[in-house]
Amino acid sequence: MKASTKTTSTPFTCHAPDASQVFVSGTFNDWSPDATPLKPGSRGKWSVKVALAPGHHEYKFIVDGVWCCEPGCDGPHTGCMGCVPNAFGTMNRFVEVK
Repeated sequence: MKASTKTTSTPFTCHAPDASQVFVSGTFNDWSPDATPLKPGSRGKWSVKVALAPGHHEYKFIVDGVWCCEPGCDGPHTGCMGCVPNAFGTMNRFVEVK
């Protein structure tokens, strides 16, 4: 019998008040740019909850077709405790699911 993997509903939010579309792409959806859309909320906050297995998950947002950690934060950046460098010379955000 296959062991089940417990998942946790993990929230993702992005502040993009001028965006018409926002997606989250990461290790949890094979970096698919359109698999996980966020829904617009109040004051430019977009959000979605994703069921994630325990572990380290890296991700980026795609805001109107532009890959970024957040709008305006899409290049090399140091000192961001929620980011790690990637192979493309930019940063990925990450989340640890317990």
